[in-house]
Amino acid sequence: MSAAPGQIGSAARSVRLAIKSVLPKRLFGRALMIIVIPLILLQVVSAWIFYDRHWDTVTWRLSVSVTGDIANVIEQLRRDPDAREEIFRAVRRNQELDLALYPGEILPNQQNELSGLLETLLAAAMEERVRRPFVIDSESRDELVIIHVQLKDAVLTTAVPRSRLFSSTTYIFILWMVGTSLVLFAVASIFMRNQVRPIRRLARAVESFGKGREPEEDFKPEGALEIRQAAGAFNLMSERIRRQVRQRTDMLSGVSHDLRTPLTRMKLQIAMLGETPETQELSANVSEMEKMIQDYLTFARGEGGEKSVECDLGQIISDLGAKWQAGGIALDCHVEGKIVSWLKPNALRRCVDNLIANASRYGTQVWLHAGRRGQAIEVLVDDNGPGIPEEEREDAFRPFYRLDRSRNPSTGGTGLGLSISRDVARTHGGDIFLEDSPHGGLRARVRLPI
Repeated sequence: MSAAPGQIGSAARSVRLAIKSVLPKRLFGRALMIIVIPLILLQVVSAWIFYDRHWDTVTWRLSVSVTGDIANVIEQLRRDPDAREEIFRAVRRNQELDLALYPGEILPNQQNELSGLLETLLAAAMEERVRRPFVIDSESRDELVIIHVQLKDAVLTTAVPRSRLFSSTTYIFILWMVGTSLVLFAVASIFMRNQVRPIRRLARAVESFGKGREPEEDFKPEGALEIRQAAGAFNLMSERIRRQVRQRTDMLSGVSHDLRTPLTRMKLQIAMLGETPETQELSANVSEMEKMIQDYLTFARGEGGEKSVECDLGQIISDLGAKWQAGGIALDCHVEGKIVSWLKPNALRRCVDNLIANASRYGTQVWLHAGRRGQAIEVLVDDNGPGIPEEEREDAFRPFYRLDRSRNPSTGGTGLGLSISRDVARTHGGDIFLEDSPHGGLRARVRLPI
């Protein structure tokens, strides 16, 4: 019964996920893997060719040489049995074989147990050259291989030095193979580390720029041509963004000055008209316009000119909680120890201050909490107010968007508080999320990277 296509696809995905889980995650590890795997395959193929060709051939020739000497001794003993001692001395002196003859002995009727390439090739050579019953003993002596051969009325025992049956080029080849592999691996590691270092520096520079931090030193393109091109493109991009922010800030400063001048003249003219219901209404409208302009300029500026410094976020949160408590707001503040990170303190203070202002406007009790969560910092602002419907939470971050459709300033602000707060959070590389509060109202979760 064949497996269903869905089961095959699921099994294939499981295999891919298992392979991905064991692969290196960093570029340095993957680059080394690309170099090392072909190197290992090359060594395996070379070792197999050596084992199958060179070692096999050399061992066979050595075995044939030894068995040929044994066959020659047996032939001489058959022709001249009385010259046994002289034959044994000559073979011991010239062929390094130690011989002994045991008249009347019979070999046991058993098969040779061959445990390796040496014994297999030696047995094949004995069957080809000697053609008599034999027993090979390669385990009882460390330096010798004992070969017992059954003659017509005796057993011929031959002690063969292993040096005559085994080639030392095997170890030399393995040492050269392993040694050169280690040298190539070391050289590849050094070169790859030098190539990966510029990529790491580029990644750190991009991460710092994304978090609104200034690099500790000027980032200079280095490394391979493609890395230099990417670094150069990043430098151009970051400079264009900074220039755009500066131009926007300068433009808004000019707009602020141009708008404040006629508003100031209007306030003076209204003051000269005296206290009447009409002038009071005009004065309120002018004050509202001033507040809207200030809020808009603050939102558009985004506190972009402030530098990131290493400071204690816990202290900032505690100071904000104390300020709102002193203002008569029912606020419960809790900070989990000391939270030190690179921040723009004034911008972040304004971010959390806006969230507390929104919470206190719609709820009677506010809860402020800050602490570390893994590799991030979280600030939670909860209230017991009516909350925001889930389908409108993302729209609440839009500039000038108000849940109160009446646009009455007494029931809400200008609709820029959440927009400014999210802008500040994203400038730090984080974000703000609106959720249901366990206290029944709305929870604003500020999540910032450490």
